[in-house]
Amino acid sequence: MSGSPARGRVSALLLVAPLFLFLAAFFVWPLAMMIAVSVTDGTVRQVMPETASAIRSWDGSGLPPAQVQEALIADLRAPSEQMAFGDAVRRLNSEVSGFRTLLGRTASAVRDAPPGQPVDLAGIDPRWGEGRYWQALQRAMPNYTDRNLLAAVDLKRDTDGSIAADVSANRVIMVRTFTIAALVTVLCALIGLPYAMIAAASTGWVRNVMLLAVLLPLWTSLLVRTASWVILLQNEGLINKALLAVGIVDQPLQLIFNRTGVIIAMTHVLLPFMVLPIYSVLLGIPRNLMPAASSLGASRLRAFWHVLLPMALPGVASGALLVFMVALGYYITPALVGGAEDQMISSVIAFFATGTANWGMAGALGLILLVTTTALYFVYGRLSRSPNMVGA
Repeated sequence: MSGSPARGRVSALLLVAPLFLFLAAFFVWPLAMMIAVSVTDGTVRQVMPETASAIRSWDGSGLPPAQVQEALIADLRAPSEQMAFGDAVRRLNSEVSGFRTLLGRTASAVRDAPPGQPVDLAGIDPRWGEGRYWQALQRAMPNYTDRNLLAAVDLKRDTDGSIAADVSANRVIMVRTFTIAALVTVLCALIGLPYAMIAAASTGWVRNVMLLAVLLPLWTSLLVRTASWVILLQNEGLINKALLAVGIVDQPLQLIFNRTGVIIAMTHVLLPFMVLPIYSVLLGIPRNLMPAASSLGASRLRAFWHVLLPMALPGVASGALLVFMVALGYYITPALVGGAEDQMISSVIAFFATGTANWGMAGALGLILLVTTTALYFVYGRLSRSPNMVGA
């Protein structure tokens, strides 16, 4: 009998082991790789190991000693993969413009020089006589760096190591992402609260139809829903045709490939995530509270403002956090419905990951979204566990 509890625990662990393996392989490991790639920077060090070892002790003033230049010559003479060398050149060129031609010319000259013959780097290219190229080379050598994390928020490190502002669009796009997510959240709350109130107050087939209208979009592909809005919002779409037929407008409204179209489409897609939490909270509110408030002399508006709304706020807060978290990472809808000035941070992550193969920047931007979403998730979990916290 003493072995039964132990066997039961082993059986339970075996049952949940596939779930843990799935989470580790498809959730924990990708997140760990994303975090690691955002702070690692061994591209140049891998191609120039001798230079990395020699330049470590240089104080960064003037020009490096002769052994550093000899180490660089040895690294350039050593055989290396063309792709790895190209990655190192791109990394250095992002530090100081001109490294692409500088290293290409120097590598060709060094490899063509007879073995044992001294090589004058400044004679090959006078730019090797400038300290900024050597300083950039030194900054690119450490295995770990905060360069990508700083660049994700439009910051960089100067030659003296201090943090300074950088010229980039990442911060603008990040602000745009949070702005669009906030606007969509507000619109979902303004539409979702009355809709959930009507659904909770209804009975029978009316409630079923209203809930089906909310759940049906969740069962439809996001790409299909977004493509439907492309058809509806275009100049010859149903919305503009209806407005023209009624006489509200004289010419078609520009509803697509702009911010308006993005917000409309995202609000429709994310509305169920707002309605369902509010609806679940409203079902737990006794129906006799509003009549009781009216019997005590409160108007319907006053009863709603002081009785029903405070009790529904936990659902509104939970729905708002859920909608905001999901909206932050939206990619397909802004890409299909929005214009060039309406792309969100997910589009930039996709560009760095697939367009330029800059996994460090893609990981850094993804890490910012991960930290933001994780913080909001903890708030959402707190509100979900404490339904009376907001209304208290």
